[in-house]
Parts: sequence; C-alpha cells; structure tokens
Amino acid sequence: MAEQVPTGEYDPVSRVDDTRPHSARIWNFWLGGKDNFAVDRQVGEQVSQILPSIVEQARADRAFLGRAVTHLAGDLGVRQFLDIGTGLPTAANTHEVAQRIEPAAKIVYVDNDPLVLVHARALLTSTPEGTTEYLDADLHDPGVILGRARKTLDFSRPIALMLVGVLHHVENTEEARQIVGRLKDSLPAGSYLVVNHATNAVYGQASDDAVAHWNKFGKPSITLRPVDEIARFFDGFDLLEPGVVSCSQWRPGTADPDSVEVDEFAGVARKP
Repeated sequence: MAEQVPTGEYDPVSRVDDTRPHSARIWNFWLGGKDNFAVDRQVGEQVSQILPSIVEQARADRAFLGRAVTHLAGDLGVRQFLDIGTGLPTAANTHEVAQRIEPAAKIVYVDNDPLVLVHARALLTSTPEGTTEYLDADLHDPGVILGRARKTLDFSRPIALMLVGVLHHVENTEEARQIVGRLKDSLPAGSYLVVNHATNAVYGQASDDAVAHWNKFGKPSITLRPVDEIARFFDGFDLLEPGVVSCSQWRPGTADPDSVEVDEFAGVARKP
C-alpha cells in the first residue's frame, strides 16, 4: 500500500520556484537527469568548473546508497527503511534496491521539496508484498516525521534510518546533532544509521570555493563539516567497517575497486 500524494486544493507545482537553483535539481543534473531547469544547469556547470570532481561525487553518493541498502537488506536482514531527504527519484532508489532483495520491505521517504512531491508518485511504487510511502515533511521537525512514520513502520523492530546528503543542509551543527539524536533515540535496538555528508577533507579549498558559490546562488545552503564532526553523528552506535570514509571507499564493489576519494564521507552504524 502507499500513502496518497495530497490532491485537491493543495498544489505542489505552485511551490516550485524555477527562478532560483535548487539542491535536488542540481544534483539531478549532475546525475544526468532531466528534472531540472536552466538556472539549475547554469549553477551546476559553474560549480563543476570550480570542483571538477563534483559529478563523480554525485555518482559516488548514489552508488553508496545502493551498496548500503544492499548490505542492510541482504546481509543484515533489515526490512524497514526511513529515508529522510529523498531527493528526486532516479535509478536504484532505496525501495527498488530493498524490495529487489526482500519484496515485503517497507520504505518511508521524507522530503519537503515541492518538485520531489510532484514526482512522489514515481516513488510510491511498491511490490504487492511491501509498502512504499512518501511524507511531505521537514528534517527540522523530527517529531512530525516520527509521528507520521509510525503509521507505516513498526518501531519495535529494527529500522534503517537513511540520512544521505541531507545533514549538510542544516547550518547549525548543534541543531543537526539534536535532530539526529532525536531520531536515533526513537529507534529500537538493532536499528541502523546511515549518514553521507559533504566535507572538504579531500579537495580542500576547491570544495570550499564550490560550496561558497553554491550558497551564493542556490538553496538550501550547504555547511561542510570535518570528518570528526561527521563521525560524531554516530555517537552511541557501533560503526560497521570500514568506519567513516569517503563514500566511494565504503565497501566498493568489485566492478570499481580503484574509485577515487570524493568529498562526501559516509558511514553505517548499528544501535546496540
């Protein structure tokens, strides 16, 4: 089953601003998608000139999500996923990867981007045995997210909390920790936390300059954090090997063993 996208007087299209570049649409452009506007492509090209590795970074981010979900659903037997900061649908979304392994898997997506909401019906596809739902909600309101997610997910059983490419949009680090803490506290033992976060640990000033350009023209803003601060999001959880590393280096597949590091660092950890 799937939650219906709001209809009637609620018109998400009216909330889409095609005059300012937006994170989800620029990311979609770097991934080769078509759900973007000229203004997104312009900023995307400018950022890629400052940081040529950004396209590879976007692809590495998506590949990491696929490997993490595959490991969680396939090797660790996780059957429930709460994916916050969904972004625009593309290849190998969380529900596609998880339900390919376990058709009965339940996935709840969360995002507050109106363009993502417009495309939510593409996300709200599910195997007959499983469930895929979409919540129009903001990461800054974890209580709202948890309250609505409980209608679908069983919080007495393990859940994989996916925060892939979203926490760097929370400018204040303490606020980001509080949000993650609230979400972590709600999870039962045996649950998992997946985080992928932008940093400047690999490319240094080039990443700083690219983000400064992004923040001048696009939204939402990005805050780069050092790797040790990213690692702190996992406090109280047991990190899986290889720890917090560049997402391209997190258990790379045999098809791409020589992938280069990118300025997105990721980890997966288990709640004891």
